[in-house]
Amino acid sequence: MARTVSIGNQNFESLVSNHYFYVDKTDFIREWWENADCVTVITRPRRFGKTLNMNMVERFFSVEYAGQGELFAGLGIWQEETYRGLQGTVPVIGISFADIKENDFASARKAICHNIKRVYRRYDFLLETELLSEEEKKTFRMVSTDMENYLLMDSIRALSEYLFRCYGEKPIILLDEYDTPMQEAYVWGYWKEIAQLMRGFFNSTFKTNPYLGRALMTGITRMSRESIFSDLNNLEVVTTTKDKYADAFGFTQQEVSAALGEFGLSDMEAQVRDWYDGFTFGSRTDIYNPWSIINYLDEKRFSSYWANTSENSLVGKLIRESGKNVKLIMENLLKGEVFRTEIDEQIVFDRLDHSETAIFSLLLAGGYLRVAEHRFDLKTGREQYALKLTNREVHLMFERMIEGWFKNYVPEYNDFIRALLLGDVEEMNYYMNGIALATFSYFDTGNSPSGRSEPERFYHGFVLGLMVELSDRYIISSNRESGFGRYDVMLEPKSESDDAILMEFKVRRPNREKSLEETAAAALAQIAKKRYADALAEKGIAGERIHTYGFAFEGKTVLIDGR
Repeated sequence: MARTVSIGNQNFESLVSNHYFYVDKTDFIREWWENADCVTVITRPRRFGKTLNMNMVERFFSVEYAGQGELFAGLGIWQEETYRGLQGTVPVIGISFADIKENDFASARKAICHNIKRVYRRYDFLLETELLSEEEKKTFRMVSTDMENYLLMDSIRALSEYLFRCYGEKPIILLDEYDTPMQEAYVWGYWKEIAQLMRGFFNSTFKTNPYLGRALMTGITRMSRESIFSDLNNLEVVTTTKDKYADAFGFTQQEVSAALGEFGLSDMEAQVRDWYDGFTFGSRTDIYNPWSIINYLDEKRFSSYWANTSENSLVGKLIRESGKNVKLIMENLLKGEVFRTEIDEQIVFDRLDHSETAIFSLLLAGGYLRVAEHRFDLKTGREQYALKLTNREVHLMFERMIEGWFKNYVPEYNDFIRALLLGDVEEMNYYMNGIALATFSYFDTGNSPSGRSEPERFYHGFVLGLMVELSDRYIISSNRESGFGRYDVMLEPKSESDDAILMEFKVRRPNREKSLEETAAAALAQIAKKRYADALAEKGIAGERIHTYGFAFEGKTVLIDGR
């Protein structure tokens, strides 16, 4: 009989003691302990079992659970006598930043302090001992949601010292989702303040803490040393491109096959692979998203379980507000093509507005892209990665995200699509001006918005919208050789019942055109001069079935002319 699937349960004891569905990842305890790294930072996409594994590590080592090793009986780690002797022998300080999702710095700081205060409450018994001096007890009681910075910075180091005195062992420090405050700070515009705070906190906790035994941190991204890990030279950072702990987070093919067999779903394995496989950690290419798998086992139907969760706001912001090149790359990725690039795994959030490499590095770290091929040039020492959208679920997520740029923001979008397919130029003009007026600033709200970039950001996003909206009826391609101010789009019909469409986008240049009408006419002339219709004619599409449109932009005003 198949075990019960407990959705969202990240409590190791609850899963194991109640015999809920659980994939044994306890070998991670052995692997991490034997590696003997002082401070380990492991980055994995969201909902990949990071919190559950941290809870498992705490439950295994913490002196709070001494003599309760029966919970691990039957699991991999309990087969080794050495580790049976380690269970419950080390003090553990466990803290999580997963819920630090505030929209201003003051609130984020208070939430961090609150989480630290919650950790301190577990050790209130120290106040009843003689292990702390009266001054230390006074400081202990001062740890609060509005404590001063000097207390915040030193809080975990001080607690480490107290626990060392109590148990005679240097504690393990576990920090789950360490980078959540930084991601939220970037989205809400207080990155510099949170980076300064975290830099001091991490330095005191992990660098200058003589009472630290070992530390384990998890997150989605690898923060750069200069941003928050300055002077921390004792870090072992394990990103998704490294082999260490490759099968400790997420489910392997073998584990998924066994789970499908348990639930009587073995005949669905190929479709499950198409939907949820594709994640690559180091040289392992068979990693599945565990959140989607357990939801599929529970509901027994395909859906975008992982991609539909709410943590995609940063990804949407980066792509929507990006310039032309990023949106062109997204076009190729949505067509199933690969994008070759170098990767900088040390994410600096305040550079995301200026670096395409940083954007795609973040998408890789977040699990939205996978490594299809990796090359290392021995002569130059440079690495290049061929990246693809991870799987069907992620592909659908991006499609829905792009749809939302227009459908949720501008009701006129669907009306414009209908007018375009009907060839109604008057209605196209009416609705396109409404769309442009409402969304130009929506596509250009980065750190350096400009009048010059607004049309470009908008209409490249608009083309992505067309790709998603009309992909069932048209093969949509774009002319990548056009310079600034124009962008050619071809809609090749998949059925003879639809006509072909060619579009040219141009920004009016007052020194060349006297009016928008002239700009739109120039756009149409460009289509004719470059004979864009020839490619359609070669495929047997008659001239009367090819419609051409020139889009002229000036500020937030659009004029469309057609033939």
